[in-house]
Amino acid sequence: MRLRTSLLLISLLSFSNFCAVAQETPEKVVETIKLTENIHVLMGLGGNIAVSSGADGVFIVDDDMPPVAPKIEAAVRSIQDEPVRMVFNTHWHFDHAGGNKHFGEQGALIVAHDNVRQRMSTKQFSAFMNSDVKPSADIALPVVTFDHGITFHLNGGTIRALHVPMGHTDGDAILFFEEANIVHMGDLFFNRMYPVIDISAGGSAWGMIEAISTVLPMLNEDTVIIPGHGPVGDINDLKGFREMLAIVTSRIQLLVDEGKTADEVVALNPTFTFDDPWAWDFMPPERFTRLVYDSVIANPKTPSDE
Repeated sequence: MRLRTSLLLISLLSFSNFCAVAQETPEKVVETIKLTENIHVLMGLGGNIAVSSGADGVFIVDDDMPPVAPKIEAAVRSIQDEPVRMVFNTHWHFDHAGGNKHFGEQGALIVAHDNVRQRMSTKQFSAFMNSDVKPSADIALPVVTFDHGITFHLNGGTIRALHVPMGHTDGDAILFFEEANIVHMGDLFFNRMYPVIDISAGGSAWGMIEAISTVLPMLNEDTVIIPGHGPVGDINDLKGFREMLAIVTSRIQLLVDEGKTADEVVALNPTFTFDDPWAWDFMPPERFTRLVYDSVIANPKTPSDE
């Protein structure tokens, strides 16, 4: 509930007003969850953060939003009292990469897919939010970028990043903490929540489904899965998310193929079997239906995709 309320605030408030809200609630912002001796999850107001600590320094996956960054730093220092050495962004959105400037100014090396740097360094427009996004400061931009994948050997373990195209955005990466059997999915996985699909940034409902289909064979029943938003889950949670998204998208694709308008599709309520418990304040059924409709119009499934 705290997560859902926080994201609703983001949607309703201006960025400056949201910063003020975040700064007024410092003691309630960040929750720390221990997964292994050297891997933790931080849950703040934005996307979930993974923390790898140890002899090689602190490596974090995503860094929340600008006003929350000092609180993320304090939570990290409660795990290992030293500056963050490296930040990995799963994608470019401000609730996952908004802390880049804070950590970049402290000397952290920022790593992400090529498209993350491209989008952060140029003005973007979000059709979903109907707003422009200004370029990030140079210090906040990824310094190391990659195309298909990159591997880190840190803190006694292997951390492998895999780019999956055209999912939540066009710059998504999934992180595999191999020895620990932990995966950070970024916003390719919203656990028990209807997801956001950033069509303006190359995202696609069918692409998200394909990305999850690619990842599932790499996981097992013991894999711990960190979603971009929602509680830490497992393979069954991820399968459930994929099933929901595939069924809803298939229903809407059929209606689009029949020539139905967005209003006609909404009236037919194609999400009805999933609204409880997947719908939430920021993503009620009608908004999710229209989002998937727009995605299917922009990136339809064709016979060659079967």
